[in-house]
Amino acid sequence: MRQILQSLRSGATSLEQVPCPQARPGHLLIETSRSLISAGTERMLVDFGKAGLIDKARQEPDRVRMVFDKMRTDGVLPTLDSVRNKLDQPLPMGYSNVGRILAIGAGVTGFTVGDRVASNGKHAEIV
Repeated sequence: MRQILQSLRSGATSLEQVPCPQARPGHLLIETSRSLISAGTERMLVDFGKAGLIDKARQEPDRVRMVFDKMRTDGVLPTLDSVRNKLDQPLPMGYSNVGRILAIGAGVTGFTVGDRVASNGKHAEIV
């Protein structure tokens, strides 16, 4: 299935093929028909991704403190590896969509396959 992802390192946004999720216990599997793109929120994430490391640090002072705490406990090199790894993980974008239920996870009641629902899902074909 296709999903919109963003690189936290460069800010680049891309449409990628990713594995299709499965209906987990307590969850619904939804085929997206519409996905809300919030100009403010999405722009903030893109701007953050495009920012240099210093600007990212200015925008996230709590995370900077966490990095320094990790340096004290784990050391500089393992901490730098951890930060680089985090920046290299693609971020799924989006937080609001509508669609039809494809599958129902164990323990979910009050829904049937085919029901039209709204969710806090990502910009993806299936959430």
